[in-house]
Amino acid sequence: MDGFSPVLIAAVVAEFLAIAVGLLWVGLEVKRQERHSTERIEQVIATQLVAPTLELQASFVQRILQPILRQFLGRIGRLSPKGNLDKLRQQLVIAGSPLGLGALDFVGLRVLVAVLGTAGVLLALASRSGPMLQSALFAVGGAMLCSELPNYWLRGRMKKRQKEVLLALPDALDMLTVCVDAGLGLESAFLRIGQGWDHALAQEFRRVVAATGYGVSWREALRDMVYRTDVPDLSALVAVLLQADQLGFSISDTLHSQADQLRVRRRQRAQEVARSAPLKMLFPMVFFIMPAIFAVVIGPAIPAIMSAFQ
Repeated sequence: MDGFSPVLIAAVVAEFLAIAVGLLWVGLEVKRQERHSTERIEQVIATQLVAPTLELQASFVQRILQPILRQFLGRIGRLSPKGNLDKLRQQLVIAGSPLGLGALDFVGLRVLVAVLGTAGVLLALASRSGPMLQSALFAVGGAMLCSELPNYWLRGRMKKRQKEVLLALPDALDMLTVCVDAGLGLESAFLRIGQGWDHALAQEFRRVVAATGYGVSWREALRDMVYRTDVPDLSALVAVLLQADQLGFSISDTLHSQADQLRVRRRQRAQEVARSAPLKMLFPMVFFIMPAIFAVVIGPAIPAIMSAFQ
């Protein structure tokens, strides 16, 4: 790689550092953006503030810098084919819309990370000499690997949020049953759980109630919640509730039966995890615990065995 001039190397280093600082800032804004979204939903539900007033209460970073960054990523994302955008859009919704990214923004983020990976590989190879073909292969491999990092991060966010919804569903269903037995309507029970708890399912309940306040029908709001979560147990619960409402069945009896079934499923999942524990413990025992035991038990006898064979 003797063909790289010091000016080119300095330019690549400067570009790499600038983009790295930008990505570091985006990463630090993840938790703040989540808290801001939750506070915004609660504020819309609790007060009568209009949209311009809410926008003026946001910080300079949220009002100016984040839209500029999303616009930049969106322009890069328009270079991608449109076939997978619908699926990617649903995945972002299931993940909770992290950082407020849209489908085009996320595609742009993938391209940006791929460019960063390629620049990092080229920068690492600039200090050593080697065949040009090998350097090109390393650069292509780094670009492909780095382009998959956002997908891995997105899948992790999806699984984490779906697991949070799944674990909170049995307790939420028990609370729904108690509220309905106490005389509340199903919508009021959703609102009570959404205001009393703070997890992904409670946020979805608040969004359902807020959507009905905006004029969306109750059935459409529940279907949108299923689309935003993609959890089979929650989908089955919503389908049963909608069917019971359409056929005129008792909502209280339906909730009682569904709560019993969810408790059985939760117990079965716990038993499944317990049965898989010995298999997961096998590899640490073989590679870490057993060698230490052999060293303690057989180690002192090794000198005597070696002296016996001399």
